[in-house]
Amino acid sequence: MKITARTPLRGVALAVGRALADLGIRGVLTGGACASVHAAGQYLSNDLDFVLTGRVALADLDRAMASVGFSREANRYVHPKSDFWVEFPRGPLAVGADLDVEVIEWRDKAGSALALSPTDSCRDRLAAYFHWNDRQSLEVAVAIASRNRVDLDRIRRWSRGEGHSTRFEEFRRELDAPAGKVRSRYKPSSRR
Repeated sequence: MKITARTPLRGVALAVGRALADLGIRGVLTGGACASVHAAGQYLSNDLDFVLTGRVALADLDRAMASVGFSREANRYVHPKSDFWVEFPRGPLAVGADLDVEVIEWRDKAGSALALSPTDSCRDRLAAYFHWNDRQSLEVAVAIASRNRVDLDRIRRWSRGEGHSTRFEEFRRELDAPAGKVRSRYKPSSRR
C-alpha cells in the first residue's frame, strides 16, 4: 500500500502491520493510535506505537519500514508524505502490570495489523487516567467502551488489582451518562 498525505491513521497502521509481517516481525499496535481507531475518531494520535514481540534486528525493522516509505530519525520512523510517525516502545506487551492481553487482527484490502482488543485498549487508556490523572484518557476509554463490546467485568477486576476501584466507578458513571451528557472538556483532535 502506498501511503499518501490523505492516508488515515488506520490505513497507516494496516500498511505498517503488513510490512512488519512480510518480514516475519510481530508488532502489536497499542497506545493512542489503537485507542483512536477503537474510539472511531473521537480522539486522534499522530504517533503509532507498535510493541514488538521477540528479538528484531534494527536492520530488519528499518527494511520493513522503508518498504512503506518510512525512514528512521532517532527513535521514530517518519514518512515524507504523512503527518503520522511510528515508534516501537520497549515491551513486554502489557496493560499496566497485566501481561494477559488480547490481540486482535484488523484486515482489509490495504493490509493487516495486530492491535490490542477494544477491552485492552480501554484498559490502556484507563491506566493513563489511573496513574497520571489524565482526564482525556478517561474520556477516550469511555468513547472506546461506548462504541465496542468490552468486558466490563474484566476491566473492573483489573482496576481493583491496580488499586483504582473508585476511579473505575467514575469511568462507569461517565459510560452510563445519557448520550450528549458526558462531561467532556475535549474535542476530537485533527491531523493538522
